[in-house]
Amino acid sequence: MINQANDTPQLVQQMLIAGYRKMSPQQKLKQVSELTRAAQQLALARIRKKYGTRSEREQRLRLASLWLDRETMMRVFHWDPQKEGY
Repeated sequence: MINQANDTPQLVQQMLIAGYRKMSPQQKLKQVSELTRAAQQLALARIRKKYGTRSEREQRLRLASLWLDRETMMRVFHWDPQKEGY
């Protein structure tokens, strides 16, 4: 097995992989969903810190622009991330 995390002992990494293998697909999807939500919350906190005086809608658009390409943002939301800034 390849040790992918240089700061994690191999035994711990093996235990982690074994735990993942025991998880059901539903459990894995739930964990991915929770991690995605946590990443979005961190990104939104950064946006609010930088653009705190902006409307909630604009903050959400800035968040969406981190996940969606420029063309989609312009077509769906009429929001140009290049013009407005990220």
